[in-house]
Amino acid sequence: MIRINSIKMALESEDNDLRNAVAKTLRVKSEDIDFVRVFKRSVDSRDKENIFFVYSVDVGVKNEDKVLKKVSSNKNVIRIKEYEYVLPENKRKSSLRPVIAGFGPAGMFAALTLARSGLKPLVLERGNDVDTRTKDVSIFWNERKLNTESNVQFGEGGAGTFSDGKLTTGIKDPLCRHCLNELVRHGAPEDILYNAKPHIGTDKLVEVVKNIRKEVISLGGEILFGAKLTDIIVFNGVIQGITYTQNGKTFDFETDTLVLAVGHSARDTITMLYNKGIKMMQKAFSVGARIEHPREFIDKAQYGSFAGHPKLGAADYKMACHPPHGRGAYTFCMCPGGTVVASSSDEGGVVVNGMSEFARDGENSNSALLVGIEPEDFPDDNPLSGFVLQRNIEEKAFLHGGSNYASPAQLVGDFLEDRKSTKLGSVRPTCPTGVECADLRQVLPKKVTDTLSDALLKMNNMLKGFAMPEAVLTGAETRSSSPVRIIRDEFFQTNVSGLFPSGEGAGYAGGIVSAAVDGIKCAHAVLNDES
Repeated sequence: MIRINSIKMALESEDNDLRNAVAKTLRVKSEDIDFVRVFKRSVDSRDKENIFFVYSVDVGVKNEDKVLKKVSSNKNVIRIKEYEYVLPENKRKSSLRPVIAGFGPAGMFAALTLARSGLKPLVLERGNDVDTRTKDVSIFWNERKLNTESNVQFGEGGAGTFSDGKLTTGIKDPLCRHCLNELVRHGAPEDILYNAKPHIGTDKLVEVVKNIRKEVISLGGEILFGAKLTDIIVFNGVIQGITYTQNGKTFDFETDTLVLAVGHSARDTITMLYNKGIKMMQKAFSVGARIEHPREFIDKAQYGSFAGHPKLGAADYKMACHPPHGRGAYTFCMCPGGTVVASSSDEGGVVVNGMSEFARDGENSNSALLVGIEPEDFPDDNPLSGFVLQRNIEEKAFLHGGSNYASPAQLVGDFLEDRKSTKLGSVRPTCPTGVECADLRQVLPKKVTDTLSDALLKMNNMLKGFAMPEAVLTGAETRSSSPVRIIRDEFFQTNVSGLFPSGEGAGYAGGIVSAAVDGIKCAHAVLNDES
């Protein structure tokens, strides 16, 4: 198969125009082309007067060797082998069923992999199924009544279910393609296979999650909702079983394999494992706030006169800088046409995140604006010390938000002038539990707010108007990643054999795709474990 990179196409181009461009590049007739399949499509908007698509396409042609020889001088034309995922051989000798704790991306893909291998995994998910969970979240957003076990962080699908469903990742692994293929197979839109910045949207992600669950169950897997891992049973350094609670009752389950995929917010579970002697280490993470602008403003800033073009949709951005204070600041999980969402999972703490539906047609666009926190900033050298720092910020956010789960918010202009906001401006905050005008310098660490002040001005030069005075900062964003890493060896196991830490909560991923890939790799390690 042939791949052609860097094909430039006008926004108004049609499918046949792309096929003609392929024929011209390969110097063949259109009828000699068997197929043209888009591998990647991105938008080049550097020149606001000339915005266009850039394609990479996979092509099947007659006489491939002859065609490649004819265009050998074109570095954008290469031969490739089509990727095909092959399920590894099951080498396990154990007859015990593996257990998976958590049904977010890592847990879902681990469960899917093991179920397809005939292992009939038992999945424990502390939160509710996605439909019940959606109701739990709605009650919290509308009535401010928090269910600490079923919320934006906990429940079927993981934290990513209430997000933009963003599928971008920095890792380079063939399994990423397998993950995208599986998501499409379970109901995600096909354009995630080729868009340079793919996303599903929380509205469509819900159905994908349910379809994955149905397949796991159809293959003999079992998924228990409202089932929380509370203990591990260890003898001679080997997992012998686990303990979980469900509906107020406690159960033991014999197993020699536990895939831990509990997500970045299961502090109680990670603490339990630490107290059982599982080795861990501190890990850098980031904190900050969400920044909201009118969607139309961001669209125009990025696309100029092309803003609103139906083929472009809502514009996004991604920026990073290194202000003089010596810390990096960056935007993260940008949600075009989305909302800021209240994402608390603990009583007395306020956490925010961002969410978009597939259409991305909301009034505002928002992004996390984050600053890196290194272990040297933690209160002490305890591996769990990052949790203490997170919790401290979240409690301050709760207090300055009015102690009723409203989020503290500050206008960018007030923040830069170091004064508490007393009223909002033209940008209407979208946080569903409401906001309280506040001073975010009283919520976030000084090193963070100093860096954010400098970063806002630097980013304003990158994206004109980013620091507009009436843009809204809403805090606190503290759960972008886990502040702890559970140490595992080359066989993906901890110092206790049979325990496979996976995904974001274990410190090995940073998004839906990377967590899913890590879940698959842990499942592969389980299949390869002959003990």
